[in-house]
Amino acid sequence: MSRDRGPRVKKMRAVGMELPGLSRKSIERKPNPPGMREGQFKKKKSEYGIQLLEKQKLRFNYGVTEKYLRRLVKEAFRSRQHSGHKLLELLESRLDSVVFRSGFAPTIPAARQLVGHNHVHVNGKRVNIASYQVQTGDVLTLTEKAYKLPLVVGTLEQPSLARPAWLSFNSEVSSAQMITAPDRDSFAFLIEEALVVEFYARSIK
Repeated sequence: MSRDRGPRVKKMRAVGMELPGLSRKSIERKPNPPGMREGQFKKKKSEYGIQLLEKQKLRFNYGVTEKYLRRLVKEAFRSRQHSGHKLLELLESRLDSVVFRSGFAPTIPAARQLVGHNHVHVNGKRVNIASYQVQTGDVLTLTEKAYKLPLVVGTLEQPSLARPAWLSFNSEVSSAQMITAPDRDSFAFLIEEALVVEFYARSIK
């Protein structure tokens, strides 16, 4: 899957907020959008512009392509659940996201690297597909080599975010289990998912 590998802080400045899955860095020193100086007049966004901004938050935080996100929205529309909540559940249930929320990696890109390098096991079996959908009851562990990596050791000691209630973490063996489906209340940043649904509603039937 091709991805935009541009500067992460620049992406966060573009959407006007810090995205914990994308980077640990802060935009406090330069909160303005790229190309806009401090104090410069900001144009009022249209309804479409506001919806686009919310959609970009999800794309940047999870590092997914437009095509992939559109596919998840279609799946959310087909479900019997609230479309916006289902979309967030599908994104949070991605293997790279669950590895991140479990505290094995400081960001989703770092978690994706662990997955791609065959360091992640689901129910004892190696899974190297970042978009793999983790199911309720699945247990995540890392390889012995991965547990010795400085990045993993440091993150286990000080996770980027508090682990959500839908994950159970066994500190004795450093394993994580998804005990329920990810819920809206444990989402890591402010997002108006209804606006994302509205953005795609025009073109997805």
